[in-house]
Amino acid sequence: MAVLGKGSAHGACSLLHAAALGYGACMALNLPITVRLLDRPSKRTVSDPDDVLGHLLQAWCDAGHPLPSGFELDDLHWGVNSKIPPKQGLKSSAATCIAALRALCNATDVSLNDAGMVHLAATAQLAAGVSLTGSIDDAWGCIAPGWKLVDVQAPISEGVLLSSEGLSSEDWIVVLVLRGKREKQPRIEDFEPHRQAFQEALNALQAENPLVAMTWNGRGIAAALQDIEGRKMTNDSFMNSARAAGITGSGPALVLVIPQLQSAMVERIRAWYTTRYNDVEVIQTTFLSQVGDDELE
Repeated sequence: MAVLGKGSAHGACSLLHAAALGYGACMALNLPITVRLLDRPSKRTVSDPDDVLGHLLQAWCDAGHPLPSGFELDDLHWGVNSKIPPKQGLKSSAATCIAALRALCNATDVSLNDAGMVHLAATAQLAAGVSLTGSIDDAWGCIAPGWKLVDVQAPISEGVLLSSEGLSSEDWIVVLVLRGKREKQPRIEDFEPHRQAFQEALNALQAENPLVAMTWNGRGIAAALQDIEGRKMTNDSFMNSARAAGITGSGPALVLVIPQLQSAMVERIRAWYTTRYNDVEVIQTTFLSQVGDDELE
């Protein structure tokens, strides 16, 4: 089995859901993914129930980009090694697309800029039915460390309004509370009654305060999803020393942010959620930033 090309990306968490105001923002997380383009099926089963990779390959071809020399579509296969929990709101689909596009570029010597990759990732995710908006902000969040505020209605090459180097892993711990399967996918109209919470998140991002944005966005998502338990679990985190907390994406995962100086609280948080709620898993990671030498592990 030959590796024709290889690409990497990372997961991210929401600071502002794009369905609410037409502006979206995500912060990169140290949750790495590597995708390999192969000449025969991987020995390890690739979980892609929505055929995102198939739609991505079709979008690649529809854009006029070449396949590896001597190969047809049916000759190509994928290998995926991911630390991103799927279907939790942690941008696994967008990250898969970005990593796969980098693998295709590596295999064909095609050079795509970031905006070109975001465009193809959005095309594939809309075709696969895994996104309300194309997840343009998600793809931007999975390309590079830090965070970006994106106008998802603008041309992709012009859509990045703010860009930040992010928050250092030396200062902050990120705790992910995974809550089992997603029970409800919101509709665009579910966001309208809760625009004020998302406007507060946007105001915080414009003031370059991503942790406040995360919390306000999480309140808006809990309301749009009518996720009473999620809102209660978020409130629980503040009693356990979280500086910020909120539901990410369209749920169901919670993202909690703890100061490194209070790292001992992580085990208390783990015990709190796993003993009080069913089907909960707690994972510790960090932001992926351009501050210092933060790198994917």
